[in-house]
Amino acid sequence: MSVLKAGMETPWKIQLEMRRCFALPWARCYFAIHGVPWNRDWRMFGLPLIQRHRNSRIAIGPKLQMRNWFDSNPLGVKRRSVLATWAADAEIQIGQSVGITGAAICAQTSIRIGDRVRLGANCTIADTDFHPINAASRKTDPKAGVSRPIVIEDDVFIGMSVLILKGVRIGCGSVIGAGSVVAKDIPAGVVAAGNPARPIRELAES
Repeated sequence: MSVLKAGMETPWKIQLEMRRCFALPWARCYFAIHGVPWNRDWRMFGLPLIQRHRNSRIAIGPKLQMRNWFDSNPLGVKRRSVLATWAADAEIQIGQSVGITGAAICAQTSIRIGDRVRLGANCTIADTDFHPINAASRKTDPKAGVSRPIVIEDDVFIGMSVLILKGVRIGCGSVIGAGSVVAKDIPAGVVAAGNPARPIRELAES
């Protein structure tokens, strides 16, 4: 199929690409202002929201694709992506060839996302409770929620509107069904879904 024919059949993709190229200089400047190194081969459809603690680290590998505009995904992006580190020494580490669509990633300690991970539209990953569960503790220190690191291994596919909570590890190649709440570890090579998410079946070896 020629480029011209493809453009005629999917004109919105041409429009998105033109907008992306036009916004590229500002995107690079925005990441530099927030102390996040830019990679030349990223494809950024709109800006995320970056909230980086000055003494924290946000590192993203090559070949990132991030969609933040509402019309940049046929499912509709309800919000732009969020990259937030809320404490000194907090870390967000994202591997290569990762796709992110309107995802909120908030680290109080550490969130590590492997290579070739797909984060479906409007999912949320937070390694902290933000606030204490106990009411008396909230009165004493409302910001003292429990935090534990999150690890998402290579080749994981996270469905749209998934919530991933503190202390979770999702094994290599697993798939998390749309709308699930992941509160416990998920082994490698399975499909998991539900609230809380549980393995449903094993994936056949590729």
